[in-house]
Amino acid sequence: MGFDKNASSSSHTLQIPNLSREDTPLLVKSNHLSSQSKTFANVFIAIVGAGVLGLPYTFRRTGWVMGLLMLFSVSFLTYHCMMLLIHTRRRLESLKGHSKIASFGDLGFVVCGPIGRGTVDAMIVLSQAGFCISYLIFIATTMANIFNNSPQVLILGIPVKTLYIWACFPFQLGLNSIPTLTHLAPLSIFADVVDIGAMGMVMFEDVITFINERPPLQAFGGFSVFFYGLGVAVYAFEGIGMVLPLESETRDKQKFGKVLGISMASISLIYGSFGALGYFAFGEETNDIITTNLGKGWISSGVQIGLCVNLFFTFPLMMNPVYEVVERRLCEGRYCVWVRWVVVLGVSMVALTVPNFADFLSLVGSSVCIVLGFVLPALFHLIVYKEEMGFGGMVKDGGIVVLGIVLGVSGTWSSLMEIFVGTRA
Repeated sequence: MGFDKNASSSSHTLQIPNLSREDTPLLVKSNHLSSQSKTFANVFIAIVGAGVLGLPYTFRRTGWVMGLLMLFSVSFLTYHCMMLLIHTRRRLESLKGHSKIASFGDLGFVVCGPIGRGTVDAMIVLSQAGFCISYLIFIATTMANIFNNSPQVLILGIPVKTLYIWACFPFQLGLNSIPTLTHLAPLSIFADVVDIGAMGMVMFEDVITFINERPPLQAFGGFSVFFYGLGVAVYAFEGIGMVLPLESETRDKQKFGKVLGISMASISLIYGSFGALGYFAFGEETNDIITTNLGKGWISSGVQIGLCVNLFFTFPLMMNPVYEVVERRLCEGRYCVWVRWVVVLGVSMVALTVPNFADFLSLVGSSVCIVLGFVLPALFHLIVYKEEMGFGGMVKDGGIVVLGIVLGVSGTWSSLMEIFVGTRA
């Protein structure tokens, strides 16, 4: 499909000004454009999430040097693909006949029509639901460790971890029934403050533990764990669905790439420090959720409970893109509480079947997030620019697409094997 600058129309032109957006939960509609500092903060909020809690365990599996190299490589490639999306949108909006492209799904529709939007919608649903499944796993595992000493404890023959997931269920039905995100905005701010504070406390505890214990460490874990670590790293940096609306909200768009680069570099350093310090502190004893290594005490318990509260209230915010897609396709865009309840039930049921937090992060990262973060941005960029980019540019975009597919298939298989082996064990 070509894009002629002089074309007056396109078969995939967006005609509706108020299309639903998959980024809705993290953005509040405003008439004021963001300064560079606010853009930096918005990028931080959009990317940093529960995935960071699985990094120390991943470093245990991959080795700390291999883990850091993998983390920084994924960060750079994620940044590159985010910029591909921005350049693609700018190119399309410069052509006559294309109205404003508000989101990743809109871009997919303009480039590839209904197939493009459908693919992006599917990836958004799977990734966002995957995030929320990991939230429930984290909450249940953490609460079981705090109050029952182990997730394997049985109450009336039922694993206590299962009981905590079902305990969240009725409250999540209520929170996810709220039709407007305006009432949930304060919860998002509260969740982010708690998240940053808790990460700082965990890193402080890690340093103290490392100074006292100094456990043996490994630098490289071998090729067999490469895809596992890659999946977790991709999951941790997943936020590409936010980049187009964030750029739209930026006052100085010419400097957005620089601000985005600084944000990604800062997040990479935080992630690398968090993962390495957690592994340095506990070595081969590092658990799949690092907070469960902190032991007993009111500070440790307070940090863990704070993170649980954070993720509990973040759940409905992260599920909103799923509702936007499902309600648009099944209910003509109308709010439907029953659809939302069925989706929450489905997410809860999947959370019950996943035994390991970090294994699940790797699965979601290797499958959905690689497609959403690498394959689709490079593919859309290649389609739009193919008539004017040189051979080198086509090779670069095509290489990212092929690499993403290979890594996605291999990583998904590796992660599934880890989950199945863990289940049998």
